[in-house]
Amino acid sequence: MRSMLLSVLICITCACSVSAQPLAAYVDIQSQVMVWDKGLIHKVDYMAPTQMKIGRTAIPYLDNSRSFKIYYGGSVRELNAGFTNNFFATDNLVGFLNQKSLNVFDRGVTKNLTGVCDQYFISDSVVLFLDSYKGEYRAYYNRELYTIESYIPDSVLSHLKVADNIIAFDNFANQFRVFFRGKLLAQEDYPVKSFDAGRNTVAYVDVDHKFKVFHNGSTFVLDDFEPSSYRVGDDLVAYVTTDGYFKVFYGDSLHSFGFMNPNYLVNDNILAYRDPGGMLKVFYKGNTTEMESYYPQNITIQYNSLAYINSGNTLRLFTEGEMYDVTNADLSSWSLAYDVITYQIGQGVFKVYYKGQEY
Repeated sequence: MRSMLLSVLICITCACSVSAQPLAAYVDIQSQVMVWDKGLIHKVDYMAPTQMKIGRTAIPYLDNSRSFKIYYGGSVRELNAGFTNNFFATDNLVGFLNQKSLNVFDRGVTKNLTGVCDQYFISDSVVLFLDSYKGEYRAYYNRELYTIESYIPDSVLSHLKVADNIIAFDNFANQFRVFFRGKLLAQEDYPVKSFDAGRNTVAYVDVDHKFKVFHNGSTFVLDDFEPSSYRVGDDLVAYVTTDGYFKVFYGDSLHSFGFMNPNYLVNDNILAYRDPGGMLKVFYKGNTTEMESYYPQNITIQYNSLAYINSGNTLRLFTEGEMYDVTNADLSSWSLAYDVITYQIGQGVFKVYYKGQEY
């Protein structure tokens, strides 16, 4: 009995691990749409799409006849024939416009948000849109709709940021508000000087020039003075203080990297920066890794990964704290999406690389 239970637990664990893998897609030399899903490559369409975008859980595309289709859960679904004029793919959502009608595809379910939409923002888990029928800004989150702000004719919300699962904005009364986990929070009674947002996190400079962070429902004052620069990722804020110290807020804690004003990039869970010695270093979930003795020209960051071609012509990947040398072949093209690298060698060789495995 114990052996049977252990086997079942192992199978469940493996299944959960596999189902958590992101997707990848490419068009091969025969103009066929190929999708990498759970370690296998599937042919999903025989003709090249007119447009395709890759999300973490779904791949929407306009096929050769401009029918709108979505690959999700191992199969392709046709949503309409020739009506979709724009679409977007994020971690969990696919948003698409049929003329001015805004729709969302969420975990296999399609929902119309409004028949007439003149402004919209789509992120990983939340959609902010102007519902012209109801005369209000509304948010779609976790399959529910919420009223964010009443609409003033001939005016639009312009000072706003929609990122991952959070919305930050100055409302029409010039008050700073945060929408987080289905709740609209009165963050400040005045407009803020500047702000940026990432998953669970909003960093901003308030009316008194104090540098603050809203994170997971709590607000922290990081500095009494406005920083020289700052950038926000998922659960992290990197910034340079007014007196020249490079710091990172992560996990409700503050990390100081010393006196420097580095080149630095922040996206999703990754912070990459050039230290005073010219080295490329990566900060990921509380740990710092030395990547190169120089700072590469072109770095791509997404989700838990960073990729670049180093001085030895090797495509190098940092993902979830591990480093991999993907290939040193001369590449026709390569791209990073949701921790998955797809690359092409010559005219007809297509490869997918994920966590040390090549497919």
